Amino acid sequence: MADPSLRSPIDPITLEVIKNALASTADEMALVIMRSAYSPVVRDTMDYSTALCDRNGRVVAQGLTLAVQLGTFPTVMAYVLEEFGSTAKPGDVYIANDPYGCGGQHLPDLYVIQPIFVAGELEGYAATMAHHSDVGGIAPGSVAVHATEIYQEGLRIPLSKLHDAGVENTTLLRLIEANTRQPIHVLGDLRAQLAACRVGERGLTALHERYGPDAHVYMDELQRVAEKMMRAELAKLPDGVHTFTDYIDGVGEHPTPIPICVRVEIAGDEVLISFEGTSPQIDASVNCPVGMVRAACYCAIRGIVGGEIPNCEGYMTPIRIDAPAGTVVNPVLPAACGARGVIGYRVYDALMGALAPLIPDRVLAAGEGGPTLIAFGGYDEERRPFGTTEVLVGTWGARATRDGLEGVSNPLANLGNQPVELLEADIPIEVVQYGLVPDSGGPGRQRGGLAYVRSFRVRTPRVTLTIRTDRRDHPPYGLEGGHHGAPSSNVVESAAGSRELPTMPMEASHLVEGDRFTHVAAGGGGFGPPFERDPQAVLDDVLDEKVSAAAAREKYGVVIDDGRVDAGATAAVRSAG
Repeated sequence: MADPSLRSPIDPITLEVIKNALASTADEMALVIMRSAYSPVVRDTMDYSTALCDRNGRVVAQGLTLAVQLGTFPTVMAYVLEEFGSTAKPGDVYIANDPYGCGGQHLPDLYVIQPIFVAGELEGYAATMAHHSDVGGIAPGSVAVHATEIYQEGLRIPLSKLHDAGVENTTLLRLIEANTRQPIHVLGDLRAQLAACRVGERGLTALHERYGPDAHVYMDELQRVAEKMMRAELAKLPDGVHTFTDYIDGVGEHPTPIPICVRVEIAGDEVLISFEGTSPQIDASVNCPVGMVRAACYCAIRGIVGGEIPNCEGYMTPIRIDAPAGTVVNPVLPAACGARGVIGYRVYDALMGALAPLIPDRVLAAGEGGPTLIAFGGYDEERRPFGTTEVLVGTWGARATRDGLEGVSNPLANLGNQPVELLEADIPIEVVQYGLVPDSGGPGRQRGGLAYVRSFRVRTPRVTLTIRTDRRDHPPYGLEGGHHGAPSSNVVESAAGSRELPTMPMEASHLVEGDRFTHVAAGGGGFGPPFERDPQAVLDDVLDEKVSAAAAREKYGVVIDDGRVDAGATAAVRSAG
């Protein structure tokens, strides 16, 4: 039956055209940021996201950027509607980063959001978020694990007007400029976000000018269709309850493991996710605001279902999440949260572990634990600050029918590692090693992805180093008999010798010229018993130098002789093993 609010019934072709027009606009916004950003972490690593929202603030389209950021927009938009929903004017632009009171994630992530008016009526919002290179605080890059409260982490910006009816808030911009070590990068990236919002405004305006009042009805229909399709996919899954606990290694020289406890219940056409039992918030910056936790849950569930579900907020409705306040997955003031990503990515791994007994053919073994974060900073001879933030990816765990991927971003993200040449041109650091690590993927019928190594040499008198890594004491788990991946490591080599850094030190490291820092990420977990792996696949790995001949025999029971599989010896080893 036709919707009486429409001038004509829902036309499926028009619905598809509008859906793709919205998605194309969100993607165009993303391209504008990438092409006009100043900082390497935005321009090269692509640590940013874009979205379009309808006039009710619901996400209706997402750019092809970071899933774990895109899922946070509903949290922020709820605050935007509460604060400015009834007073928005053409030319307004909002900015925020505070995790406490406006839905921010950590202080380097600045949201820039523009209400969009057509013929004087509020018709939607263009939303962007980008990880900025520095917003002050006790360490270059503004991500210091050793921060114990948010007041040490940098400039907190409550939900504010960056533009008021088209007039730029120069006072706020000057305040931001005065509180960053990288003012050119930060202000340049803010301009890139503003340019992306204008692109969103142009695209949404054109859509409304073409379709008039029907545009709203079709956007409402996209939300309804997304929810209906998600419910239909969830209804196909077996009902059941399962729990899983994964761990962050902890912080400092003598870390205490931080449990992430998840309970997943699939019940009909809904999924209920509870984090009861998860660690209380801690006095370090790994606490994760709940918006990112929700985003990780949405991404995990979205990844295990089929269908071309529209990328709008409707698909999130059947996913119910309970994250107790005061825990590392929903901290309260004054908890520090600059390094919160390690918790958000671990939520995804814990969910995969919980879902594995219910739907083993649709989940991943654990990956590298999320992107590694390495920040270098210092001052040149003229006391001018320099710095950069490396957000390094990537290794996946194996799946039921696929080896783990390597050299790619975590499933929650869409990041890329900074090109070595651009990094070396920007700061006085030399990359002396970068590649994959043999024998680091978790053995299994399907092998986990290989770890990567990245090694840096200091080319200036003094550099401050802060890191956020993980998966050393609790390496990426395997599934269905697959083995865990190799653990991570952090090593500093200097004139005084070699020393191992903790996965997440509770202090900055000070390096001098000639010192070398080497990070080896964790390898992905395997899937299935290793002795069931196809011997030819093992041989291919040996020939590709991903697995050594010794590991082929020890871990997989495959004997390689003169570049070939010795079938008789392999059968004997496997039968004895």
